[in-house]
Order: sequence, then C-alpha cells, then structure tokens
Amino acid sequence: MHNITIGALRGLLLVTGLGLATAGAAQAQAPDASKFITNKRHYMFPQRDAESPAVQNVTKNTDEDADVNGTYTRLAYRPYAQMLTEIDELRRLHTWADTTYQRRLAALPAGGALQVTIRRKGPGSANLSNLVITATDKAGQEVFKIVPPATPGRFFGRDLYQAQGLIALPKLEPQDLKVRVGDAKLYLAFEYVVAVPPVPAP
Repeated sequence: MHNITIGALRGLLLVTGLGLATAGAAQAQAPDASKFITNKRHYMFPQRDAESPAVQNVTKNTDEDADVNGTYTRLAYRPYAQMLTEIDELRRLHTWADTTYQRRLAALPAGGALQVTIRRKGPGSANLSNLVITATDKAGQEVFKIVPPATPGRFFGRDLYQAQGLIALPKLEPQDLKVRVGDAKLYLAFEYVVAVPPVPAP
C-alpha cells in the first residue's frame, strides 16, 4: 500500500481536472537527443529515489552540486495502482458522485505517469518543453519519446527557477526501462532506470 499525502492528493486532483501531457503528443517535435552529452557525474551504483522507489538515478542529477549549478533534474514514477489508490481516497474525501468518479477514473493514464522536476538558472531555462525524454528497453529498442508541453518555471531561490509536471504514459509491459532526459538548453542528458510494474487487472 502506498502512503498517501495531502500534497499527492491535491496534485492528482489537479491533474485529473486539467488533464495530463500524453506520451505520443510531441514525438515529431523531439530534438535529436543523441547529440546531448550524457552527464559525466555518475554514481558508482545507481541510487534509488527516496520517494519514488521504482526509479534509480544513474547520473548525479539531484545532489547538492546539481542544485547549485542549475542541472537539478528529478524523475519520479507514479504507477497506475498508486494513482488509483489516490483517486479512491479523493472520492472518499470529496464524496464524489459516481459520474464524477468514473470521469476521473477514465482520465487515469494506463501506464501511470512520470513526474519531472527541473531547476535551472534563469527563468527561460526552466521550461519542461526544453526536455526530450526517451525510454529504451533491455534490447535497446525505443519504447517512447516525449517532449513535455511548455511549462514555465517559477522562482525557486537564489538564481534558480523550478518547473514541474506530470506526463501520462501508455500501458507498458512490466520491465526495467532505461530513461534518458535530455535538456536542449544545457545539451546535457541525465539517465535513470525505471522499473515498470504490472498493471493490475480491472
């Protein structure tokens, strides 16, 4: 059972009300991520994200140095089962009518969602549309490529601006995906391993 926080519930309520960015929406606009240099700062062993255990951080994307130099890039994964649990809790808290619940339920992405957070120097650099997110399977075949919609950053502190968004994923087979987040402003790419769990039967 996933722990449910008020912040997570509010986030899901906002997401289900406004809709998620879809995985296939911007494939044609994706820049050539192969030209991005992979962040040279690597962990000796991939580090599991403290709040999103399905994600392992391969390159050093969220440490103090990344926060200072404006390369902070955090990827979290919210499985379908977790989002379903949260929407059931929202139904209980808000006493939704059945039609409202069904509408919210239908809006949940079958493959769960990626939550992306970046902190960059200067307001123009912190925009999710600068990113291209590519996932490949164990055989190296591309599973999806996403350019998030424009999501301008807000002032975070010092000279940093933060942008954050949720990206809906299609239904995926249970597997470990290598996910590469490239930034067209920095010409850097950050790497992760995301463990996709089975989607529970309805």
